[in-house]
Amino acid sequence: MAISYIHLFILSFVSISRFLEISKAGAESELVADLLTLQSQSESGVIHLDDRTVSKFITSTKTPRPYSLLIFFDAIPLHDKSDLRLPVLVHDFALVASSFIANHNSSNTKLFFCDLEFRESQSSFKLFDVNALPNIYLVGPDAESLKDDTEQMEQSGFTRLTESLVEFIESRTQLTVGPIHHPPIISKKQMVLIIGFLLIWSPFAARKIVAGETMFHNPRIWLSGAIFVYFFSVSGAMHIIIRKMPMFLMDREDPNKLIFFYRGTGIQLGLEGFMVGFLYTIVGLLLAVVTHVLVYVKDLKTKRIGMLFSIFVSFWAVKQVLFLDNWKTGYAIHGFWPSRWN
Repeated sequence: MAISYIHLFILSFVSISRFLEISKAGAESELVADLLTLQSQSESGVIHLDDRTVSKFITSTKTPRPYSLLIFFDAIPLHDKSDLRLPVLVHDFALVASSFIANHNSSNTKLFFCDLEFRESQSSFKLFDVNALPNIYLVGPDAESLKDDTEQMEQSGFTRLTESLVEFIESRTQLTVGPIHHPPIISKKQMVLIIGFLLIWSPFAARKIVAGETMFHNPRIWLSGAIFVYFFSVSGAMHIIIRKMPMFLMDREDPNKLIFFYRGTGIQLGLEGFMVGFLYTIVGLLLAVVTHVLVYVKDLKTKRIGMLFSIFVSFWAVKQVLFLDNWKTGYAIHGFWPSRWN
């Protein structure tokens, strides 16, 4: 009889354990199903959370959870502050989210992209101890304290959010994001209109080209274009456009102070690049003057003054660029004289 009672107790214990496991699995699958439903209702796949859903999916759920949440903290009243760039960051965050979902055919339920808005979720902001924007937190399956157990994305990553966010996700979650699907610059309707306009305009353009009456037959246009291309290349304008770098930053310690030169590699502000491009353009224009203008000057004194002026100004401009590079990167570039001149 004692053995039968023991067997009955063991069977009951096993049955209860299995029942609890099945109940837990059912609750977890229900939470995942709710997240997938909210994800499908969002155009970009970003789930909008508030204090109630944060409690439902995070604080009231036992660990380990069967999913991770990547949360972007937003504040609509601050969208007009250009130094924060919140509208741009919201767009880039949604772009990564939609690309991740598309690359995994919506079958990956281990990571969900979410956002929190300050006016709706002030209590959640306090739980995460978020007191500055922009901010992105990763809530892992084992995170219990939202202040201590979550992982925060570094502020330097917001200058190029798309690439930095992909690196952050892949390094912290061991998941592959995949290629980013950028929307086409021109829609199909716009393309049809452009093609129709070109077809109508092409006969008139052909007549102008044959007669030599277009702007492209003006040498001043080509000269201005060459200078613009030179400035565009040496100023890093393409890098600024691709990385969506701001022209300047607001000093967080002093809101009335603007930062035009940022000390550190990997970040180049717009005005910083334009200043360097301006200095390089001065050198290029002086070189063009020396090789295409001074060579035809007959007065020897004027030619020498022009040559010395070009040398000294070019030396000053290059020196300023090297000084900025040394200050920004910490790598010094030293000039040297031949040993026999010492």
